[in-house]
Amino acid sequence: VQLVESGGGLVQPGGSLRLSCAASGFTFSRYPMSWYRQAPGKERELVGVISGADSNTNYADSVKGRFTVSRRNAMNTMYLQMNSLRPEDTAVYYCHTEVLGRVYWGQGTQVTVSS
Repeated sequence: VQLVESGGGLVQPGGSLRLSCAASGFTFSRYPMSWYRQAPGKERELVGVISGADSNTNYADSVKGRFTVSRRNAMNTMYLQMNSLRPEDTAVYYCHTEVLGRVYWGQGTQVTVSS
C-alpha cells in the first residue's frame, strides 16, 4: 500500500487549495479514506473521512462548511478541497487508510495559511 499526497503550499487567509492523495497497492474503492492534519506542537487530528463505494462523508466541526472530501475511484485518488482557509488550518496534512487491519499513512503535505 502506498499513499502519496500532493497540492500543499502557501496560501493567504480566505484562499483555497486542493490536496490530492494518490493510492496504490490495494482495491481503492473498497476502503474508507481519511484526511488528518498535524499542526506544530499539537496532536494529529481527523479532518474528514469518506466511505468506499457510496462516498459518504463526515467532517471535524472545525472544517465543516469549508472543506470537502471527495474521491475518484477510477483514478484511485482522494481529494480535499479547502476553502476559506484560516491561519489555524496551517498544518501538515496526511492521507490515511486501514486495509486488512493495518494502518497506512502518506508522507504528508505542508499547508501554510499566512499573509
